[in-house]
Amino acid sequence: MELALNLAKHGFKVTFVNTEFIHERVINALPGTENVQELIQMVSLPDGLESSDNRSEFGKLSESILDVMPGELNALIERINGSETEKISCLIADAIMGWALEVAEKMGIKKVAFWPAAAALLALPIQNSEPY
Repeated sequence: MELALNLAKHGFKVTFVNTEFIHERVINALPGTENVQELIQMVSLPDGLESSDNRSEFGKLSESILDVMPGELNALIERINGSETEKISCLIADAIMGWALEVAEKMGIKKVAFWPAAAALLALPIQNSEPY
């Protein structure tokens, strides 16, 4: 959210997309000192699970997200690009949501993978196995 806010404060039009399940939590956690929703368009997409489903079952949640959200994101981008004078020119996604980057690529939109966790965590899966 901090990256989105900083981009918006520098004049970029930002649409922040998350799942319906966490949307209200994000809205409630926004800082009260500034009206974030005036700077950023907040949008939620379905993750494919029912509201009563257990989202702590990572495998089930991941499968559902991969089945549903790429199509939902594609439709959202088409809606925005079809109705706005300004088109989406870049998609920044959490690196864990690689499917979002694939959607951007298929639609000809520039894409950036963002890693919000500590840099050391990113280094783990890509580290060189050779000794220093």
